[in-house]
Amino acid sequence: MTTVTVKSIINGNSYQFVDNGEPKSGTAKNVYFSPDRKYVVALFKDKQDFNQKERLKNIVTKYLPQIQNKEAGNYYLEEIYRWPTDIIEYKDKTGIVVPIYNGKFFFKKGYSSNDLIKGEEKNGKWFAGSKFRNKQFPLSLDQSELGKWLNYFQVCVNLSRGVKKMHQMGLSHSDLSYNNVLVDPTTGSACMIDLDGLVVPGLYPAEVIGTADFIAPEVLATKHLKKNDPNRKLPNRLTDLHALACLIYMYLLHRHPLKGGKVHDLDTEKDDLLSMGEKALFIEHPTDKSNRIKLNQLSKWELYWSDITKLPYTITGPYLKELFNKAFIEGLHNPMQRPTAEEWEIGLLKTTDLIQPCHNANCEQKWYVFDNSNSPKCPFCGTPHKGTLPVLDLYYQFKPSVWKPENHRLMVYHNQYLFQWHVNRNIARNEKLTPEQKIPVGYFTFHNNKWVLVNQKLNFLKDLTEDKLIGINQMVELTHGKRLLLSNEDGGRVVNITMANK
Repeated sequence: MTTVTVKSIINGNSYQFVDNGEPKSGTAKNVYFSPDRKYVVALFKDKQDFNQKERLKNIVTKYLPQIQNKEAGNYYLEEIYRWPTDIIEYKDKTGIVVPIYNGKFFFKKGYSSNDLIKGEEKNGKWFAGSKFRNKQFPLSLDQSELGKWLNYFQVCVNLSRGVKKMHQMGLSHSDLSYNNVLVDPTTGSACMIDLDGLVVPGLYPAEVIGTADFIAPEVLATKHLKKNDPNRKLPNRLTDLHALACLIYMYLLHRHPLKGGKVHDLDTEKDDLLSMGEKALFIEHPTDKSNRIKLNQLSKWELYWSDITKLPYTITGPYLKELFNKAFIEGLHNPMQRPTAEEWEIGLLKTTDLIQPCHNANCEQKWYVFDNSNSPKCPFCGTPHKGTLPVLDLYYQFKPSVWKPENHRLMVYHNQYLFQWHVNRNIARNEKLTPEQKIPVGYFTFHNNKWVLVNQKLNFLKDLTEDKLIGINQMVELTHGKRLLLSNEDGGRVVNITMANK
């Protein structure tokens, strides 16, 4: 075992890595740890040509500072990306220096039956399908690694923000898949890795067409054409949006949106090409049901999540249903129609405001999205909601004395919080929130058989129905038809209360 010292080709900085003769080996790179395990040095197996080196230099010297010097830079570089920070050369090989993954992205337990993958990295693939979630599967993941359904929404929010930021910078990922993200469902964390192949339109084209299951249909349908053919479609911002939609669908529903039972060709390779490319069809298409999953063709480990009659995509709520329709019906073969990463972020966050805790202590998912019915129940275990359920619809001031619905509602549950982004529409719930803006301003609780909102920090809270101000540390009862003004500042919202499940 030797410790090797290498120098940056950009600024002369020195780095060290430990060579024990057995590096972690990926498709394109061999990875070595620094002695203090704070960073890795990844050496490319193949010689990098001039263009490849220029791409790396841009990633490190142009795009990294663009993230560092902008709002929320720390959030992106600590939580969302493992961004290369320097370039080195060693024995005719080019390498990059990358900060080490956060400890939460390594398995603490791994399999429920043995410790074989303990300490291995949490590649996103472990959490996308259904097999490893099934307790009866011999190599199922330990329950402590799986997180609850609510956590997967935050995983998807983080992925959406990562893609959003790249696209804002004029970059595209080109190979977004569960292999290039690390996921920790217990904390709702996601981190994008292998960022050395980013595409800069017009300058640095994609080096690969992507990873099977995540390649956009238009890329697969034209992959037989020469690279310089004007009809050939190569990875770009819009193909990232297809991959992102697939990832979100898989993390929330643990099945693939296009892998159904329809056979296009008896030759498996040709069939795969058609079913994911030219003939791709959403498995839950509302009118064309020819690609529905055939449950008798699946292993018993996959049946629960693959049964779309029991767990249809509509269990993700109205906002995501609309975005999945845009991604897999309207935008599947019409890339311009695909939802942007920011649309996904907003839809996911609005959906978390519709989430309810399941009343069954043994429910594995623990949470579900309110289905707007008068007798809501958990789709995962079938447990009905007990007791009344306050639904708060948010309204904004369109013009003086005219209030319009925001198409955003907040479902109440015991000890649910109210935040500034609910109170004022000028405060966006995104990565730029200040620490102050993340502090709850009120909370809801079930007190003496009544639902109440307790004012913790709101300088102005008015019960419009009773024409009464609610001071700090005072509470207001939530009753059917009541209207509350949450703020008298510009952008302040009114909530209209409906009591469901009466």
